[in-house]
Amino acid sequence: MGRAIAVVIFNAGAVAIAAWIFPGISVGGDTTTDRVVTLLVVGAILGLINAFIAPIIKLLSIPFIILTLGLALLVINALMLKFAAWVAGQADVDFHVEGFWTAIGGALVISLVTAALEMSFTGDRRYRYRTRELQ
Repeated sequence: MGRAIAVVIFNAGAVAIAAWIFPGISVGGDTTTDRVVTLLVVGAILGLINAFIAPIIKLLSIPFIILTLGLALLVINALMLKFAAWVAGQADVDFHVEGFWTAIGGALVISLVTAALEMSFTGDRRYRYRTRELQ
């Protein structure tokens, strides 16, 4: 449960930074509280998409990922961001991503910020650099 809450908060923070950098990513709301709630809902949507849909898409795209030396992952992440914006629109949440290149930039920022936040706060060993002490 704590991991899920951390994922939602990290995703929300990453989306906020991406929306601050790119004018084509908009998070609506009249007050700061409304915008924070919108960010948390979008963070939850992104968390669910990254947990259930993205792995299937990435598995089916392995040949393209190998052929493009991993650049296809950036396109997949951008499409997942656009899909999250579509789902948010269907749920009447004021979150929009306009344009493919904005989605590419937003996906890159969200990926980098989320990884940095996870390294900083969760102590996840996947991101730690292990060193051996010389004896």
